[in-house]
Amino acid sequence: MVRPPDSAYSAFLERFDAGIRDLALAARASVLAVAPDAGELAYDAYNAVALAFTYSGRLKEAFAHVAAYGGHVNLGFNQGATLPDPHARLRGTGKAIRHVRLDAPADLECPSVVPLIRAAAAQASRPASAEG
Repeated sequence: MVRPPDSAYSAFLERFDAGIRDLALAARASVLAVAPDAGELAYDAYNAVALAFTYSGRLKEAFAHVAAYGGHVNLGFNQGATLPDPHARLRGTGKAIRHVRLDAPADLECPSVVPLIRAAAAQASRPASAEG
């Protein structure tokens, strides 16, 4: 079971209709199903509400993010340009970030989405363990 979202994130999502809220929360659950120990950083951006996933607690080391817009949700990968994408699902032309546009919950069930999340989590920066 995925932990409940932070109250700040839930409050940020309130400005969206129920379909977008549910889709953003479903995308969040998909990331946390693969990376349950990832931390979350929520922020209200200019035209979107975003939730970044990081093992270090640092935004610059986030490996994935969920961005909710008025009509869709993006499941983004901060180093997406380096991810294997045999099904050509990733969109974007920037130096690093790529995303999968989500218009409906069924988009998360596409067999190419979970492997992208796994690959992003696997290459993410993690703090050194206390044991060494």
